[in-house]
Amino acid sequence: MAALYPVPFGRLVTRMFKEHARGTAIFDLQARHFFRGSPGRDLSVSFHGHVASNALGPAAGPHSQLAQNLVLSFLGGARIFELKTVQILDELAIPRPCIDASTVGYNVEWSQELTLEQSLDEYVKGSMLIEMLVASGALGLDSKDTRVVFDMSVGYDLAGIKHERVRAFIRGMMDCSAVVDRLRKEIPDEFARYRDLPFTTRLSDTLTLSTFHGCPPDEIERIIEHLLREHALHCVVKLNPTLLGPTEARRIFHDVLGYTERIPDEAFEKDARWEQAVEIVGRLGDVAAVVGRSLGVKFSNTLIVENHKDFFPKTEKVMYLSGKPLHVLAMSLVRKFRDTFGDAFPISFSAGIDRANFADAVALGLVPVTVCTDLLRQGGYGRMRHYFEDLGTRMDGCGARTVADFERLAYGPAPSDTPLAESRVKNTRTYVDKLLTDPRYANAANTKSPPKVGTKLWLFDCLRRRSRS
Repeated sequence: MAALYPVPFGRLVTRMFKEHARGTAIFDLQARHFFRGSPGRDLSVSFHGHVASNALGPAAGPHSQLAQNLVLSFLGGARIFELKTVQILDELAIPRPCIDASTVGYNVEWSQELTLEQSLDEYVKGSMLIEMLVASGALGLDSKDTRVVFDMSVGYDLAGIKHERVRAFIRGMMDCSAVVDRLRKEIPDEFARYRDLPFTTRLSDTLTLSTFHGCPPDEIERIIEHLLREHALHCVVKLNPTLLGPTEARRIFHDVLGYTERIPDEAFEKDARWEQAVEIVGRLGDVAAVVGRSLGVKFSNTLIVENHKDFFPKTEKVMYLSGKPLHVLAMSLVRKFRDTFGDAFPISFSAGIDRANFADAVALGLVPVTVCTDLLRQGGYGRMRHYFEDLGTRMDGCGARTVADFERLAYGPAPSDTPLAESRVKNTRTYVDKLLTDPRYANAANTKSPPKVGTKLWLFDCLRRRSRS
């Protein structure tokens, strides 16, 4: 069984700066792939009142639980980090292999691979490493391009979230002074000049609830109300593609896109229905307003399909689908949500984001726009800078210099006094209509595996093999 062992902070500091001093890479990401800013454009966005330099980030996943991965995401251009979801059951045996991203994405992995205490340490280490890198001036970035936001994530039931260890994790993310002070002392003497940096100690006051599949609707509501009232957190509710309902979800997945995997009936029976979700969001929006916090939604979780692959252990009866087909399903939900609520609630997005569709997601006013499957493929972090190249080309093409301007101009000229909310609803409808006829998202375009090449995993030197009895 493979197990994760976090790398000591001092070793990470040394490796980061010494690799960069050689002028070639940081954590094996070649310098030519570093994001160098977007001169002449303001890509900044707001997330629960916090300003980030742009909307891109890693989605909560296996690639956002280790400190060095957070640095790699930053180097690629990410500025809003959806941290790996944690839960009270933090010593589960993860089946191996657990992720297949050769074409579309499939996984049977759904929990963190570190303890709660280790996860807090890794997130603080990642934040400190990024701040040290910025302070060094090594990347030559303007200050407007270095503003980051960390968004924590917890799951999967109220009892677990109320457990003292999870509560301690949340408190630690909101005030990590003790961890920062401990880690300062681990900075090697060679880099002692960074020990007195004013490191961030309020790492996060936002939280995305991972409801996972089958979480009862009333449980979701109780959890968010608890987080709003008891922890004073800005909250996002992560929703499932099954909200489309069995008829519409299967129509898009099977008839429009041509995928043949079976979505089991149980996937719909255990999840919230659309009408329930609408009522829950409305009530929780009222609670958030009373306590002076903001509420958003996230589209979307993965899609449950029956496991028919030889890749995964046969003991896993279902697997979770991501990538391009999920992009179409999740965007269809964004349209449905905005047709219902307009722009009353902010929407974050994670489903099949890649270079080809990142600019469109930004044009819809989605914040953050996060990526998982594309980062887990060969070359992962090295592709992120191309997202910004394509976004810049699109913005220049319509004469936009800010994200707000881009939202108004991306799908054709609009009067300057057009409300942003109106543009977002209109743009969402336009984009989803285009998606449903785009052959790049059909099964026939996504079944051929890429050439086999040597893969360097995102775990780097923290992955060790050990036998278990």
